[in-house]
Amino acid sequence: MTSGARRLPAVYMRGGTSRGIMLNRKDLPQDRAEWAPLFLAIMGSPDPNRRQLDGMGGGISSLSKICVVGPSTRAGADIDYTFAQVDVTSPTVEFAGACGNMSSAVGPFAAQQGLVDTPADGPVTLTVHDTNTGKLIRTRFAMSGGWPATTGDTAIDGIAGTGAPVWLDFQDPAGTRTGALFPTGLRSELLGQGADTVRASLMDVASPCVFLSMNDLGLKSLPTPDALTADAQLLDRLETLRREASQRMGLTATETEAAALRSVPRIGVVAPPAQQTTLSGESLTPDDMTIAIRMISMGDPHRAVPVTAALCLAAAVGIEGTVPADVARPGDAPLRVGHPSGVTEVAAEVTTGPDGTPHVASASVVRTSRILFRGEVFY
Repeated sequence: MTSGARRLPAVYMRGGTSRGIMLNRKDLPQDRAEWAPLFLAIMGSPDPNRRQLDGMGGGISSLSKICVVGPSTRAGADIDYTFAQVDVTSPTVEFAGACGNMSSAVGPFAAQQGLVDTPADGPVTLTVHDTNTGKLIRTRFAMSGGWPATTGDTAIDGIAGTGAPVWLDFQDPAGTRTGALFPTGLRSELLGQGADTVRASLMDVASPCVFLSMNDLGLKSLPTPDALTADAQLLDRLETLRREASQRMGLTATETEAAALRSVPRIGVVAPPAQQTTLSGESLTPDDMTIAIRMISMGDPHRAVPVTAALCLAAAVGIEGTVPADVARPGDAPLRVGHPSGVTEVAAEVTTGPDGTPHVASASVVRTSRILFRGEVFY
């Protein structure tokens, strides 16, 4: 072993359409100030080549994630879950938001670590305290032979094959960072300056998000992730709008702060159902989806759709006057979100008070997850 090398017990897991390192809270330094440099070293960040070859990251935001799981510090919850988004190219680790995809790995990880009592075989229901948002997530999965089940008939677009289902119910998911469903009090508003203004919905459900219409941006169709990556002018425009939204939502106070906080708000471009070809070559028809979207995550076009963004989108479609509600085909339940890798089904329970104020009671999705490797990570 090279002198000075350090190691840490770790599990490498896929959760939904993301992958990340799972760590037991007890194995980390008590001082959280020591976490960020450790996480950067584990992932191989920063890497100007955008590959993270000297670490466990995969060069894009959905493959540069760390989850810390430990005993619950909140009444009514079984475990605590802290999500860290590790930037690929800068020495930045953000704890500002949640990751819905990796949330599907949290319960199975807690079970195999012995953090919770589970049967050897049969269903398990756990309540997860998301420490980043202060919200609760109910997760349901199955045990098989003393281990989280992995085989099943559940398929999610973007992942080859099928697996055992992991149900996620996000409880009272509005206001994760801003304290409000609509941080500005408006269901839609104009972002930008002069001729570049565009109508947007600024929302905070599961994670702060900004939704824009493809038509309002002057696009004839939704670009593929590679085409979007190559369109520097469009990416720059979307980033400028995202930073403006960040300040309006109260997430940041200045342009500099908004530029530095990259994980939230996420920004997405929505469009009516349309014919498209997925990254795997599958052809989708308009009947396959309720609404289509392209999301930007940490500056990168997402290859699927972040679960928290899909949950926020489901809530938006259920509220009259939002950009997504005006774009989506009405009447579909659950919501079928078309994205570059296929279709994701999500649902949101939206109620309206006597004064017409909407309330999001819960938002739900089904994922699959799998333990890929268990051992030690060197950094």
